[in-house]
Amino acid sequence: MKKILILLLLITSTLSAQKKLDKLLNKFNKNNVPYISVDTLATAKTFLLDAREPKEYNVSHLENAILVGFDHFNINETIDKLPKNRDAKIVVYCSVGVRSEIIAHQIIEKGYTNVYNLFGGIFEWKNNGFQVIDTLGNPTEKVHTYNKEWSKWLTKGEKVHE
Repeated sequence: MKKILILLLLITSTLSAQKKLDKLLNKFNKNNVPYISVDTLATAKTFLLDAREPKEYNVSHLENAILVGFDHFNINETIDKLPKNRDAKIVVYCSVGVRSEIIAHQIIEKGYTNVYNLFGGIFEWKNNGFQVIDTLGNPTEKVHTYNKEWSKWLTKGEKVHE
């Protein structure tokens, strides 16, 4: 009985966090890019783009992710880094999924047809127990949280912000 109660509490808290994140993303996003879940990404073969700033990427990022940034994002430089096959699966992520939607939409506008926004971004990735790496390629618990206010969305790992 105790195990069942604990399991129910875990499921309830996960669903509650999911609904809060849905609300946040609906507030900021236009929903013009489909989402991909962290669980689906973990098992998919994709081309990964990190739409955060270099200081965030340098703390940690998803393995094999290419930094494209946000503040100084250049669509032409990014297109040069992408597969020539415009049907290749591309996933863009940021902290929670706001900046990445903007970048992903620009890629879609250039004719790429299989582009996704990582739901919950690197925070959701780490919150679900998936690995992030530092600039040397070593696993790390550190995640740059953009700022103190956004750090509440990271519930696992070591929060880094300025």
